[in-house]
Amino acid sequence: MEIRNIQKIVIAGGGTAGWMAAAAIAKQLGKVLDITLVESEEIGTIAVGEATIPPIRVFNQLLGIDEQAFMRATSATFKLGIEFENWGNVDESYIHSFGKTGQESFFADFHHFWLRGLKEGHSAGFSEYSLELQAAKAGKFIKSDQLSLNYAFHLDATAYAKFLREYSESRGIKRIEGKIAKVHKHMKSGDIQSLELTSGVRVDGDIFIDCTGFKALLIEQALHTGYEDWSHWLPCDSACVVQTESNDNPMPYTRAIAHDAGWRWRIPLQHRIGNGLVYCNHYLSDKDAKQRLLDTIDGTPITDPRLLKFKTGRRLKAWHKNCLSLGLSSGFIEPLESTSIHLIMSNIIRFIRMFPQNTDMQFSREQYNQQTKLEIEQLRDFIILHYHVTAREDSEFWRHCKHMEIPDTLAHRINLFKTHAQAMQVDGEIFRVDSWTQVLFGQGVMPEHYHPIVHAMSDAELSSFLDKFRHNIKQTIDKLPTHNSFIQRYCRA
Repeated sequence: MEIRNIQKIVIAGGGTAGWMAAAAIAKQLGKVLDITLVESEEIGTIAVGEATIPPIRVFNQLLGIDEQAFMRATSATFKLGIEFENWGNVDESYIHSFGKTGQESFFADFHHFWLRGLKEGHSAGFSEYSLELQAAKAGKFIKSDQLSLNYAFHLDATAYAKFLREYSESRGIKRIEGKIAKVHKHMKSGDIQSLELTSGVRVDGDIFIDCTGFKALLIEQALHTGYEDWSHWLPCDSACVVQTESNDNPMPYTRAIAHDAGWRWRIPLQHRIGNGLVYCNHYLSDKDAKQRLLDTIDGTPITDPRLLKFKTGRRLKAWHKNCLSLGLSSGFIEPLESTSIHLIMSNIIRFIRMFPQNTDMQFSREQYNQQTKLEIEQLRDFIILHYHVTAREDSEFWRHCKHMEIPDTLAHRINLFKTHAQAMQVDGEIFRVDSWTQVLFGQGVMPEHYHPIVHAMSDAELSSFLDKFRHNIKQTIDKLPTHNSFIQRYCRA
């Protein structure tokens, strides 16, 4: 085929993925590209990715979005972490927070010092050394010039997509209303040439971005890219979701509450609460899941329960030929650690960084696919960790999770931690040492040994260090405003 410069980008599908892509490309490449988004008002969106992780703030900053305006538009609240209930064992809980735990050391992370302290009689829990975690437990929040916590958001995903649509259209994005009836491909190359809508309109492009959700109309139905199934490691395949009335005191964290066949979430927004029950259909029927969700929610439902089906895994090539897949069309990891919106953001930024000059895009595509595969596999391992490292054997589901074979990459990391408290890290990982240690300790994993360098500190020095750190956190927390009072004056919807 003739090599030519990239001029036209076509985004198939709206929703969170489509409009995040449109907004980012419009901001960075809108002056040099023709960008069109095709979506149909008749097609609903999944829109349950309502909890995020801190990098979303970077994405919004790249777009030049005012945080207060964004939070008011999406009825957002602040998120300092996730409380995991019944994961390590029934009636036990811990919080995976976004902040640092303790004080960093060049040769040994803080948890080595804490482990030595435990051995010498210090009884304070690991969680007592994290400011964000203690603020979450206390229902406190602050953002000021003197102190700013590391945070993300709970948000209305549908409202976020609408917010980004207005942003994108004001920057020249062309939106075409219509349903895709057919995908036309080049006879020789197999690249996508155009989308034909039910109205008969054809939309030509040089690169097509598939944001059509689980249907994957372009990347799979047209290009037959293939899918790697991870359900043998992550067996949950269904979710039932419902929204309820808000309460007057939203807490600054998500709740993830395990049950005998999966888990359920509770996400507090300003105007409502998002609820969902994630489960494996092999162990729980759809009918019973719906009833269990309705029996466990707080507040009056404002929507009817909605059933979702999914298969955890990844597209074999996130970018195939001239088609990039984003969001659910590229793969799915259940929302246990709120990574759905993050993966959309991360892949958009990666795509823009690797954007090809012309239609000879083979090497850009190969590099993109390599990095995307590594990122999602790292996230996969972190999610599997929650299921596998457990003392629960009270149901068939949990017995399967505890005793199943896991990826070698994850097994290696767990063994490193169990033997020598090493929380191994790979460059570019989104979940760092603090995340892995909070989950491992929270679910009952205690290492056999710790780094000997901690003995360079005397007993008195260690005791003073640990006690002073905890005392400073407590003093800080006592002075913070409540999460709700801060929202009311900062970003009330």
